[in-house]
Amino acid sequence: MGWWQLNADTLVRSRFIVCPFTETFASLRLLHAGTGAHPGEEAWLRAHLPGYRALLAADPATALLVRCGMGTSWIADFLAPLPRDGTPLERTLAQIRATDPAAARADLRVSLRGPLPAALERDDLPERAAALLAHVWTATVRPYWDRRRRILEADVVARTAQVSRGGWAAVLDSLTPGQTRWLGDNRLQVNQHERPPREISGAELVFVPVTAGRGWATWEEPRRYAIVYGCSGVLADPAARSVPASLGALLGTARAGVLVLLDSPMSTSHLVAVTGQALGSVGRHLRVLLDAGLVERRRAGRSVLYERTAAGAVLVEASRRPDTYRS
Repeated sequence: MGWWQLNADTLVRSRFIVCPFTETFASLRLLHAGTGAHPGEEAWLRAHLPGYRALLAADPATALLVRCGMGTSWIADFLAPLPRDGTPLERTLAQIRATDPAAARADLRVSLRGPLPAALERDDLPERAAALLAHVWTATVRPYWDRRRRILEADVVARTAQVSRGGWAAVLDSLTPGQTRWLGDNRLQVNQHERPPREISGAELVFVPVTAGRGWATWEEPRRYAIVYGCSGVLADPAARSVPASLGALLGTARAGVLVLLDSPMSTSHLVAVTGQALGSVGRHLRVLLDAGLVERRRAGRSVLYERTAAGAVLVEASRRPDTYRS
């Protein structure tokens, strides 16, 4: 397994960031894989995979670049620069374009763990990569970005609240189940690959959520490291946010939708963004759910967060099960 050694100062200074470029690269990886992990991803692929494949069919050199750059267990470094908080996507694309062609080819050899195909012994690889990522952003991410950004922000709020409840170990263990894990003795497992450990004490460490596909670890030695992870639960999969008919009949579809979403802590503004309901409507639903003991609220910094109570969780879970008691 791959793991990083870090001290307490590095962990307590770490932070979560939302990055449009990282979301774009995650979407490219999902298009490359061609298979979604849940119905929401499958629906997105049905809408965008045919156009993506047609684009690559018309440009064999770029298609080969993507296949080689994704590698088997290592992404070519120049394709996915480490995210920076607040950096415009265009600046990151410019950084990719400015990559030395020889360095890009060297990154691809590392990703392939072997020699480069003759068709990629060329100097326009950085420009091709940037052009493809710009297309993925424009055609498959930007139309959904406002909503995705709110989902990512809601995930960050939920993770931050989790720190206060279960500590950093609980958060790290849950980022990418089976991959990230707090090992104790100041060691953070970042993946299952057999890699030498890295000493990152004193470095900048960020955690970056994405809505598409799975995550990865990345770094710019020696000072910056990041773990990219997929949003989990109802935020990740629109199908998981569907309201069971029995729950909708009991509470009303809109109010039940709010209760379903509160599997993780969310603020009123995030609920408005994710549900598409008006602020006043969300506020009324929350008041009713609070009075019924189905949700609870608490303050976290400047935000007021709402989350299902045990009673609310039982109600949602029961509504999703077949009625085994009906004769």
